[in-house]
Amino acid sequence: MQTRRLLLDPAIHEEFTRLKNLVEEKEKKIKELQDNVAAVNFTPSSKLGKMLMAKCRTLQEENEEIGAMASEGKIHELGMKIAVLKSQNNELRNQFDVLYKHMDGVTNDVERSNELVAILQEELEAKELEVTRLKEETLSQKEGTQEAPAPAPAPVEEGDGAGNDLKPASDPLQVKLES
Repeated sequence: MQTRRLLLDPAIHEEFTRLKNLVEEKEKKIKELQDNVAAVNFTPSSKLGKMLMAKCRTLQEENEEIGAMASEGKIHELGMKIAVLKSQNNELRNQFDVLYKHMDGVTNDVERSNELVAILQEELEAKELEVTRLKEETLSQKEGTQEAPAPAPAPVEEGDGAGNDLKPASDPLQVKLES
């Protein structure tokens, strides 16, 4: 009863709680200091040392396993990227080959076209020369018919075979030039 009355007294109750908390703090401090002393006296052969060493080994093994898994994942990912890049490279190479063949064909076509243009230019020059010659002959014949009796028609000259075998009257260029 007396103890109960004492605990019901607020001042005593407060002091009792404070002392109880102080004891708990001191017990924690003692435990912490004992752990520190054990850590200072740490040896691999002590009980605590053996436990710590075993824990370190398991952690190291786990780290190695995680590292291996991560490495395998990265290697696999890089392998996939390499495979994709190789397929893109092959596709680009095939497209380049197709374009190269196409450009080769276009180059050949251009060369043939240039040769044909050169041949046609030569023929055009020959025709222009023939037209000029025939024009001059026609003019000289007109002048000759006005001054003297009509001479015998001039024989048609055979040229280089580039279309000179046409008669002057049937040449459309001459007809256009005369009119």
